Amino acid sequence: MKFLSTTALLICIPLTSFAQCSMCKAVAESANGGGFGTGLNYGILYLMIFPYLIIGGIAYRLYRSRKAN
Repeated sequence: MKFLSTTALLICIPLTSFAQCSMCKAVAESANGGGFGTGLNYGILYLMIFPYLIIGGIAYRLYRSRKAN
C-alpha cells in the first residue's frame, strides 16, 4: 500500500507544478494575449509525464521480480 501511495504521489507532482521559469512564462504570455503561454505550459507538463511513467514501470517490474524471489 505504501508503494502504491508513493507512486501515485510522484505521478501527481508534475501535474500540479508549472514547467517554465518566470521570464519564459512572461514572454510566452505576452504573445497572442496569453493563450500561447498556457498551451506551452501544458505541453511541457505533458512531455514530463512519460519519463515518470517509464521509470515507474521499471521500478514496479523490479519490485515484482524481487517479491517473487
